[in-house]
Amino acid sequence: MPFVLTNEHRAFRDVMRAFVDERIAPNAARYDREQEFPQDSFDACVDMGLPALGVPEAYGGAGADMVTQAIMAEELARGCASTSVTLLISKLGTLPIMNFASEEIKHAYLPRIASGEIQASYCLSEADAGSDVASLRTRAVRDGDSYILNGSKYWITNAGVSDTYTVFASTDPAAGGRGITCFLVEKSWGLEFPKHEDKMGLRASPTGEVVLHDVRVPLSHRIGEEGEGFRIAMHTLDRSRPTIGAQAVGIAQAAVDYAAQYLPQRRAFGGHLSDLQGLRFMLADMAIRTEAARALVYESCATIDAGDPDHRLSYLTAAAKCFASDTAMSVTTDAVQLLGGYGYTKDFPVERFMRDAKITQIYEGTNQIQRVVVAKHLLQ
Repeated sequence: MPFVLTNEHRAFRDVMRAFVDERIAPNAARYDREQEFPQDSFDACVDMGLPALGVPEAYGGAGADMVTQAIMAEELARGCASTSVTLLISKLGTLPIMNFASEEIKHAYLPRIASGEIQASYCLSEADAGSDVASLRTRAVRDGDSYILNGSKYWITNAGVSDTYTVFASTDPAAGGRGITCFLVEKSWGLEFPKHEDKMGLRASPTGEVVLHDVRVPLSHRIGEEGEGFRIAMHTLDRSRPTIGAQAVGIAQAAVDYAAQYLPQRRAFGGHLSDLQGLRFMLADMAIRTEAARALVYESCATIDAGDPDHRLSYLTAAAKCFASDTAMSVTTDAVQLLGGYGYTKDFPVERFMRDAKITQIYEGTNQIQRVVVAKHLLQ
């Protein structure tokens, strides 16, 4: 059945929209320009209680459903994509804890994440193991009641900013993917952050390398059993990809909104750009694709909330992330085109929307990988 927002969802969306317009969007260009972590915007999100949304009530969170979390991601991204990812990455780093960690670990960390006291990051990718997770080289060797971790993780969002890191390492290299294990590692245990990437988009969101050199992790901080890491990683990504789709929808919606208010103001050929049918059709197609992406994202989130009754979760979340991010890239590129030369300058926000949109096609599984997942479901 098609998913329809409840009155509670709509009310939350209205609150988020007003909050973003007042507290988040005005800071976006400055943070992007200065490549500075959006601390004021993050603090505003904490004041709103947003880090608590996805954390269960039993651990100090709000226990919000996935659709509500998608609305949050979409509205934040509409105002500032970099700010949205600060919330999304902490949720990504937290999901393995919520779903697989011991009660002791849950009670020790989840309330602090929910309150905004600490942030979490997710350390899966490596220089030669991005989409090919099973080939990761970070090692974890058992040493009594702890593990010694060595290796480097790449493309880690909030590297150096986050306080905890969910790290995937091999405890049995000969077993390939079946030898991967998941750990919760605190920054203070000796993590190193040698470099940050100079990125095209999401420039206010730090992305960098995380180096583990003889980092000792207590046995109590192993998440799940040895060899369960690959399953934990895939289970987590299935439940986080829809919010990346929501982020992409928010970026696309920002581009639609800006183009729609620009075209009636700009004059050419004796009238307004909004009088030209070709441009009106471009704008209409941008809006149609964005609405379609939103519907698919919400359906995938509602499927998570329903417990995946039809066993289509991997298929739907891959499709939602893929379609929404392709849509964001297409729509933001069209927005730049509609503004012409102005769209290519930093005096107007659409070039930032386009730069920010690109990463949604890449992180948390490239869109080529998402198509592999969709095809596998269809051909099984």
